Amino acid sequence: MRVGVATAGQGWQARPIADRWELTVSLPERLPVRAAAPTLLVDGIELPATESPDGLSLTATTTLDLATTHDVSTGWSGEPTGALGGLVDHHDTSEPSEDEHTSTTGPAPVPREVLAPDPRERGAFTVARADYDLGTQAVDLVGLGDRRGELRAAVYYPAQAAGERPVVMLLHGRHEVCTGGWNPARYPCLDDQVEVPSHLGFGQSAETLASQGYVVVSVSANAINAHDNVDSVDYGATARGALVLSHLDLLERANAGEDIGLPPELTGRLDLDRVSLMGHSRGGEGVVRAAALNSQRAAPFGIVSIAQFAPTDFARLSVPDLPLLTVLPYCDGDLPDLQGQHYFEDSRDAVPDYSLRTTAVLLGANHNYFNAVWAEGPDARDDWAFQDADLSDPDCGTAAPGRLTAPDQQDAGTGLLAGWARLTLGGEDDLLAMFDGSGALPAGFPATETVAHLPERIDLLTVSSGTLPGEQVAEVGGATTEVCASLDQRPVHLPGLTPCGTLATITPAQAPHWTPARFAPSVPAGAALAVTWPRAGGGVAIGIGPQVSAVGHESLTFRLAPGSAPPQDLTVRVSDRTGRSADVALSSLSEALHPLPGSASPLDKTMLRTVTVPLADLGVDLTALARIDLLGTTAGSIYLADVALTSHSAGGTLGLALPSLRIEDSLVSEGDTDSEALVGVRLSRAADHEVTAWVEAVGTGGTGAQPAATRVSLPAGETCAVVRIPIRGDVAASFAPQASVRVTAAAVTGAVTSDPVGVLTVREDDAVVRSDGTPGEMLPYPGPQADPCAPAVQDVFIDVPAEDLYAEEIGWLAATGVTTGWPTPQGPEYRRLAPVARDAMAAFLYRYAGEPQYTPPAVSPFVDVSTRNMYYTEIAWLADQEISTGWSTPRGAEFRPLEPIARDAMAAFLYRFAGEPGFEAPSTSPFTDVATSNLYYDEITWLAATGVSTGWPRADGSAEFRPLLPIARDAMAAFLYRFARAE
Repeated sequence: MRVGVATAGQGWQARPIADRWELTVSLPERLPVRAAAPTLLVDGIELPATESPDGLSLTATTTLDLATTHDVSTGWSGEPTGALGGLVDHHDTSEPSEDEHTSTTGPAPVPREVLAPDPRERGAFTVARADYDLGTQAVDLVGLGDRRGELRAAVYYPAQAAGERPVVMLLHGRHEVCTGGWNPARYPCLDDQVEVPSHLGFGQSAETLASQGYVVVSVSANAINAHDNVDSVDYGATARGALVLSHLDLLERANAGEDIGLPPELTGRLDLDRVSLMGHSRGGEGVVRAAALNSQRAAPFGIVSIAQFAPTDFARLSVPDLPLLTVLPYCDGDLPDLQGQHYFEDSRDAVPDYSLRTTAVLLGANHNYFNAVWAEGPDARDDWAFQDADLSDPDCGTAAPGRLTAPDQQDAGTGLLAGWARLTLGGEDDLLAMFDGSGALPAGFPATETVAHLPERIDLLTVSSGTLPGEQVAEVGGATTEVCASLDQRPVHLPGLTPCGTLATITPAQAPHWTPARFAPSVPAGAALAVTWPRAGGGVAIGIGPQVSAVGHESLTFRLAPGSAPPQDLTVRVSDRTGRSADVALSSLSEALHPLPGSASPLDKTMLRTVTVPLADLGVDLTALARIDLLGTTAGSIYLADVALTSHSAGGTLGLALPSLRIEDSLVSEGDTDSEALVGVRLSRAADHEVTAWVEAVGTGGTGAQPAATRVSLPAGETCAVVRIPIRGDVAASFAPQASVRVTAAAVTGAVTSDPVGVLTVREDDAVVRSDGTPGEMLPYPGPQADPCAPAVQDVFIDVPAEDLYAEEIGWLAATGVTTGWPTPQGPEYRRLAPVARDAMAAFLYRYAGEPQYTPPAVSPFVDVSTRNMYYTEIAWLADQEISTGWSTPRGAEFRPLEPIARDAMAAFLYRFAGEPGFEAPSTSPFTDVATSNLYYDEITWLAATGVSTGWPRADGSAEFRPLLPIARDAMAAFLYRFARAE
């Protein structure tokens, strides 16, 4: 036990736990219910925090020495932090060199096309409603334990439309659930409380889309909002995804005419082969998970596109083979880091597909106002106040010229959602210019920056992999180039990774491409080519191979952002192999070099924006392009990504049959020294291509799981890989019986991620001591680690078929190394029906214990066990641990190694192996053939109480244990398997 004294400050206290500290901050009022995740700040260092069930405290563990801490405060993921609080100035204040003739005005605005169709306008259909509510306890909430929630939705449909219509599903985000006081159960609301109808907040969008011929279903997720921070490992993402599919299941039945409590008006109206999902806030992450879960169904629904508004992305999810719109409100006060930008970055190269991906940055918009209930209903608030308490910021404050009112923002949200649905569901290609990066918007539409990854393209420079072909990039005029990603000071240092920015000069809130994800903060993000040059005429050249022809493509496109010293302008020079070239000023094409609004963090964001160069008027040979130069008119620096030849197309989904990747949960003992936990990364089925993922464990340091991040590759045909997470052991006690960390698969390519977050639990194996000094209960020993990628049992033992009653248990026993079976000329055999001899039982338990270091005595403790016996070490260890005392005889103690072990003796062995846990045997035996006077009654009934043995059921409902029956090897595998999982 660590010798230390609890320490405290104003509103916080800390206690030592082994070589870490547990920090708890008491809050003067309950945490607001918002999308961001809570954090604690210790002398400016951010720690992920766990919210208490009552919302009145936050807890974190850390290796920082809290005995000397002076400043502890609360925060939220993605927010800027600084000694002054509020808006933080992290500008580079260094003076430019004499040659850095940087501009202070930036290029003039570029004229934009005015889009003729306006998706905000209502259509010709009359809108009717068919809402339903099946109660507050109508569905299991997946990933939230035994919690149940509501099945409630508002349904808008075109009344006069004949036949089945495309469906748009809407999922709201995280907000207050009940108003009118505190509810200890959190959900359902108490009788004297009012439930906040967040699902009704998209009424304008729903009415507009329904009038245009679509059925819109807006789903309530209040139960998930009430429990997700406390009860879910992934903040409710899986629960939200499963909830969307539960509603689609209901709608499918209602559409077929089943009487399941839904309005009969829905029968025959729903085209569930054409579905678009929209999620706001945490609902944005939820609909991505819904699409992934749907893709693994035997008969999936026809989800053809996704739209997200101000989404969270805690796990760095990719969205393969689906058109994706991500709307980022520039004045987001809840998620100021605009972390949803990661969806664009991580999805564009997830698989070779044909899907349009668009990010739309809506200037002047905040997080909440897309939802009218959050803007005007109970607990309404302008979330920008989280960053600017008096709402006085000149760019995002209430009086800022470009700031959107709630009605204006809902109007813009309606236009983006309806336009996207009509483009991807309705095939209205005249709306493409709103989403293809060209910047076209309907008349009067608020300022919006759109960036697109077009499906019809020839990539000339892709830096997402972090590597570049050696001859593809040339440095011009003294320039230097380097591939970068992320920000510095990540929990895990990845060799060879150059950060795109440092926290000394830019905050995560100012760097949406590079902001760290909550569950995967070290995984490389937003790879780009950083280019710096010292004088005018410097820059970078991209070579084009002779096999590339631009014929048939409309544009040269790339994404670009100003660096720390942006040039006044860039010349885009396109050259062919005949020597002809054309120069175009970048300022005439794009505002990519123009700074985005703001003068202090979280604004003044660095974001890559689209530059589109029309090819038709360049006057060069499109069949023989040779090179593209980006040359500064002054000294400067830029970030560059995604140089491509493109054609403007909406693309679509190819219906790729992709496997699903998941992270398996793991439970290990801490151990006395450093070791490793084996975590399985598993595919639902083999792919015919490589699947990759970054896997990160967000360890806290100190004893237990350590921070770790690694890139995993599963070659074609493989279905499993093992990630090794370092574990630091000790011989000290702890206050807690276990410590758990998330293990997350992020930025996955080649697969969908329906279950990307696993839990690694490290069991305290020395002692548990409560804060008052009394002993605490320890978790049962989980047994040795199994190889997560061990082959199926039928591929290990020739005599154990896959359909064997105990195939899983025998396979586990082999994967842990507890059994190796018998070698035969035909292959290894397990001999599952053979009785277990006592010497084999000793070997089983010794291996199950992890083959502990043990030196057997020079003289055997048993007269019938020679020191040369194959299992002498194991048998002597069993005696040393007092698991077996053998039989006393006139000539000395006998072990009788070759005798089959009876089931009652096996119960005694396991009971002693478990440390003879405190157990009060029942007064009535659970087995008809085991009397309460039986020598091993306590041990046998303990075995039944823990679920290790159920015995044999009888026709009258009773059960037999058959204590004197020799135990067979298959049953022994089952006993050990259950023993490892016993509570």
